[in-house]
Amino acid sequence: MLRTMLAYVVLSFPLAVLAQDAVRTDGDKYKVIFENECVRVLDYKDKPGESTHQHTHPAFVLYSLSAFRRSIELPDGRRLQRQFKEGDVMWSDSQTHIGTNNGETSTHVILVEMKSEIGSCARR
Repeated sequence: MLRTMLAYVVLSFPLAVLAQDAVRTDGDKYKVIFENECVRVLDYKDKPGESTHQHTHPAFVLYSLSAFRRSIELPDGRRLQRQFKEGDVMWSDSQTHIGTNNGETSTHVILVEMKSEIGSCARR
């Protein structure tokens, strides 16, 4: 039994490292402004040239409070280029990434992360 538990911990460790919470990896950029059993709302800010550590978001809605440009590096090595205008809204399925502000303006967004219990929230 102890061997099985130890093997599980050792094999799960890399997954835990890859799936870090954004507020824990980049607390200087992400601030929780609201949370309940249905959603967590984050206020995110960064400056040109700044990057995040690798982190994971559950499915989320992003609302842009500023115009900015950034690259998103995915775990498989692909890089996505994103550009937002103030007022843009975007849906995303859950994802793990590293974000870099590669523009000339600061990023300011609100992220509304969905929680797994969202179905019960919708039935209220």
